[in-house]
Amino acid sequence: MSKQVRVRYAPSPTGHPHIGNIRTALFNWLFARRNNGKFIVRVEDTDQERLVPGAVDSILEGLQWLGIDWDEGPQVGGDFGSYYQSERLGHYSDAANTLINTGYAYRCYCTRRGFLILGNLRKLINSL
Repeated sequence: MSKQVRVRYAPSPTGHPHIGNIRTALFNWLFARRNNGKFIVRVEDTDQERLVPGAVDSILEGLQWLGIDWDEGPQVGGDFGSYYQSERLGHYSDAANTLINTGYAYRCYCTRRGFLILGNLRKLINSL
């Protein structure tokens, strides 16, 4: 039994599109079309501090200008919406709480500085 190919392009609207993220969209779109699959656009807009006004529109308009259409996502909808991640935070919170309540995850109270220190320590250990 084969499953339908589903690929996604998940731009972060922290800036306007550039060749790197357009390349990713193009490769995923071509792969989906070649395999009779679905190309999904999901906007990773959870970093509200760095969100650039107008970037989402710029990204979507750029895809349309290039002829890259999507089967699910902003403007077209789909069975698994919303396709803006900031609108799905409640869903993710529920899933995280389920993992915590069943013992498969735990809460971490590390600070950003603490994470940086741990990351540097890991790099140091791995370099030995």
